[in-house]
Amino acid sequence: MINSTSFLIVLRFILLVLLQVLVFNKLNFFGYINPLIYILFLYWYPIKQNRTTFIILCFFLGLCVDIFSDTLAINAAATVTIAYLRPTIMRFVFGVNYEFQSFKLNNSTKAQQFTFLALLIIIHHLVYFTLEIFSFSNSLLILQKTLIVSISTLILGILFSTLFSSKKE
Repeated sequence: MINSTSFLIVLRFILLVLLQVLVFNKLNFFGYINPLIYILFLYWYPIKQNRTTFIILCFFLGLCVDIFSDTLAINAAATVTIAYLRPTIMRFVFGVNYEFQSFKLNNSTKAQQFTFLALLIIIHHLVYFTLEIFSFSNSLLILQKTLIVSISTLILGILFSTLFSSKKE
């Protein structure tokens, strides 16, 4: 029998892939701003779960988005990079609390949650656009697209996190 945490992980995985593929891949604000909302899976994934399973799930998450977006495994590479760096980012943002795993994301401050989500998004987008453009002569374009798409993804990520948070104040 599947427990509630595993069910929630699978549900988020499926819903975020469908949302990305069916809705957000069709949106192009100003011709090139395409939010990558599926990154919220990495933000919402439980902290105390197995890291190997997490990295494998993130690979399949990126691969599913790649298959439907026809992006040649760029999403998979960027997502696995973030999955691998997630403990380092959490250690940077949450400090000693992460070391002892004595916290939950919902119990941390809004500034810590924002910083954690922003770092995940910025690093993911930097890897993604570097692989997509793959030219050092276009470094300014990579940084520009990273910044602009990161801002739109961050705004939508905060909106979805607020709407679907389990903690009611």
